[in-house]
Amino acid sequence: MNASEPPSADMIPTNSLRPPFDSVTICLHWATVLIVLAMFTSAWLRSQSQDDAFKVVLLQIHRTLGVTIWVTTGFRLAWRLTNAKLPPFPATMTKAHRTVVQWSEYGLYALLLVQPVTGMGATLSNGRPFALFLWRIQPLVTEDKALSATFHLAHEIGAWALAALVAGHAAAALVHHFVLGDDVLECMAPVITPTRCTEEFIPGGVRGEGNIEAR
Repeated sequence: MNASEPPSADMIPTNSLRPPFDSVTICLHWATVLIVLAMFTSAWLRSQSQDDAFKVVLLQIHRTLGVTIWVTTGFRLAWRLTNAKLPPFPATMTKAHRTVVQWSEYGLYALLLVQPVTGMGATLSNGRPFALFLWRIQPLVTEDKALSATFHLAHEIGAWALAALVAGHAAAALVHHFVLGDDVLECMAPVITPTRCTEEFIPGGVRGEGNIEAR
């Protein structure tokens, strides 16, 4: 590369620490992690419980968390498209690797938006009163067993797909941190690094293509 040529986001020195994500993106990321873990926990506990009253409470919690994650994901996407500051990919990441990372991120966002919709669809099509947050909501549509079963099946398949993507996402971040030794995890969790560079390596770079594996 000529000295007169502008630097590229793909050519950041491998020994340079990239700037972290902005604080709002970091907070939204870890809030999403906690909500998703709580959603899976409530669903698993409900499947194991023999107490009908407890199962009703767990379903209310699960449903409430689903609406919460839907709103959080919508806000997260809006923030990312407007004000988020995203570090560039690590220089060592290949184009194929970046493509996999990007599509896995798209899948995560899609499922975080679709899962609450299929879950709520199954609830509404039951044609029965249901609890959401602290409210008791009366039936909004008449019962449709076939539609409810379809929504329920889609919700179950989506749950397994989301679990697989979340597990892969977490495993990749840990591999980057403990095996590859790069700063992928630190960009989303700067607290684990004593000092970080807060400057942009490339003008406008942090608003460009971001490292998604720690997102």
